[in-house]
Amino acid sequence: MDALTPPADGTPPDDEHTYRMPLARLSLTPQSSHGPLDGAWWPRCDVLELELPALVGSLDPGHGTVTRVTVGTAAWPDAPGTVLAPDHVIEVVLSDTAAEAHAITLECGTVGRWELLVISPDEPAGTAGRLLTAAADPWNTQSAQRILARVEDGLGQESGRQRNGP
Repeated sequence: MDALTPPADGTPPDDEHTYRMPLARLSLTPQSSHGPLDGAWWPRCDVLELELPALVGSLDPGHGTVTRVTVGTAAWPDAPGTVLAPDHVIEVVLSDTAAEAHAITLECGTVGRWELLVISPDEPAGTAGRLLTAAADPWNTQSAQRILARVEDGLGQESGRQRNGP
């Protein structure tokens, strides 16, 4: 395409080489949470610098700008120290604590924070759906690890029933 050729309908000329991640697969509690989690996030890949901007862009801006995230080292071993998001930089803190193994904490300065269960990108859609629903239940009182264990136990029981019959 040269400078005189108009772009195809619906394609802005300055957006030719811009790629945007799809919207985050995210489920948040509808109001204030009564438990340790505010919902769940199911990233499409394990590259934090690709996934985090989409996640941050999906959150309510009324809670403030996400300035810092804490993630588990085991889940994000190659995470950079900072991630560029639209109009700001997010500090990334790696943690070895068990509580962060399957969670992400998003801090918005002094305005607020979110604690989300992180579902593995490889998780089957049915299991991920159950996890998204369970973690977003405003009355959930369980940690990320406990919710994962319950879903895994349930799947193991279903598999056993299917093998052994009713």
